[in-house]
Order: sequence, then C-alpha cells, then structure tokens
Amino acid sequence: MKEKTDLKPVCWLGDTLKTLRSFPDEVQDDIGHGLFLVQSGLTPQDAKRLKGFAGVIEIVTRFDGETYRTVYTTKIADKVYVLHVFQKKSKSGIKTPQQDIDLIASRLKEAHHREGV
Repeated sequence: MKEKTDLKPVCWLGDTLKTLRSFPDEVQDDIGHGLFLVQSGLTPQDAKRLKGFAGVIEIVTRFDGETYRTVYTTKIADKVYVLHVFQKKSKSGIKTPQQDIDLIASRLKEAHHREGV
C-alpha cells in the first residue's frame, strides 16, 4: 500500500463534488472508496473505460435500484480529474446520454487547458 503522501491529488471539475455530496451516504462512500483506490494507483473493480474517450474511466455504482456514475481521468499531470458525477435517469439501455457525453468532453478539454496540455 502506498504512503498517504503518494496519493494522486483529486481535482473536482464543475459541480462534481457538490453533486456527489447530494447522493445517499452509501453511494458517497462507495464512490469515495473507488476514487481512493484510483489515487493509490489501483483500479476499482467496477471501473471500465468510457467508450469514445481515450484514458477516461467510469465507475458505475448501484444503490437502492438506482445507478450512479463517476467519470474520471488519470492521464493528465498525474492527478485524478473527476470530470462528471451523475445519477443515470434513463431506464432504456445503458448508453450514456449525449448531454452527459458533451459535458464530459468539455470538462476533459478544461482539464487539459488547466495543465497546459
């Protein structure tokens, strides 16, 4: 296990932290644990690549019949950039809605801009 000082810093973009804090405690705990693993250089069990984006990962959390998603990247400046946190509302299919894809793309550009990449 890495020392606490070896953890990658987390950068919350937009309203991601505020949104996370609005979720049920169990969901916050699950997402927080997943992000801690990411900070430690590990990959959470429920993490998968987000289609259409290089180096962007999503963690899918299910609780009480609802689905929550956390989208992040670790490919910029050795930090964990949390790009989007949301509750999936659509019951039809698993595809991420276009407005969420657009927001993720915009925040990914913002992260690159912040780091001068």
